[in-house]
Amino acid sequence: MSGHRKFTGRKLVVASHNPGKIREIGELLAAFDVEPVSAGSLGLPEPVEDGDSFIANAEIKALAAARGANMIALSDDSGFALEALDGAPGIYSARWAGPSKDFTIAMQKVEDELQKAGAMTPDARRARFICALTLAWPDGHVESFEGTVTGTAVWPPRGENGFGYDPVFLPDGYDLTFGEMDAAAKHAMSHRADAFRQLINACFTEK
Repeated sequence: MSGHRKFTGRKLVVASHNPGKIREIGELLAAFDVEPVSAGSLGLPEPVEDGDSFIANAEIKALAAARGANMIALSDDSGFALEALDGAPGIYSARWAGPSKDFTIAMQKVEDELQKAGAMTPDARRARFICALTLAWPDGHVESFEGTVTGTAVWPPRGENGFGYDPVFLPDGYDLTFGEMDAAAKHAMSHRADAFRQLINACFTEK
């Protein structure tokens, strides 16, 4: 598909202050000889994410970083969505972790809400992770993509790997949660990997 603007250069600002996310994006970009630089390390402020969708928030972050650093920037806005909770926490996934960004609290809150909703069976606990990725240029051009992975919310949390809600997400067709999988297995099929595949196909060329 033509019409997408290609990424050129060696360095890319990752518009995130989340070390887990920056590490994961760095691993996903390893094949392209791209050096990720975090927005935090450049001293860029975190913009207010007041969009009404994952893509809107990803674009806000990527554009702020691209303009602030005068470099191409990549941002990711992702979240955990539960059918029984009408898609919550969704774009508010990080907020559920509170000011301390403690996802133990967020996972407990999800479980409490599922219990309140009477969602006890796996069918009632359908969940998905959604990831929007935006590549933004300092001139305001953006390329945005959205990926998803479906599964079930489990309790109690399982595994020490990953970050965020990973320990309570069991992807369809697997016996391990994202918190139990090693990074390579998760990268092969995660929501971020799905969005990345779309981004890479549209905007990157293998070195």
